[in-house]
Amino acid sequence: MRTLCASTLIGEFFVIGFAALVAMKDPDLATSTVWTVSGILMALSILLCGVITRPGGLQLGWALQIALIASGFFVPSMFILGLIFAALWWASIHYGREIDEAKARFAAQAQDPAQGQPGGNAA
Repeated sequence: MRTLCASTLIGEFFVIGFAALVAMKDPDLATSTVWTVSGILMALSILLCGVITRPGGLQLGWALQIALIASGFFVPSMFILGLIFAALWWASIHYGREIDEAKARFAAQAQDPAQGQPGGNAA
């Protein structure tokens, strides 16, 4: 799960940076504000790569997804990109857990070859 989630977060890092470049074109937004908010979100996306498996890591990831969707009020294309990344985040968690469970099953079978045999006889 960690690899898939981290890949999604790295993708978000770049999207946030590009969205900041677009937001700078808006005359109503101060450049310093745009880069402060974007910098915090970019740093959060990188830091989350290291804490995904810790308590609260996934919830912080969901908070980042909500922030990306909400950034659509300033850069309208972020509504779509935020929803896409929220879907990728969900898929990373869902399928990552399935992959982790499959890896654990295969590791257990490698430790006990009789487990995978019909009848359960190792002899």
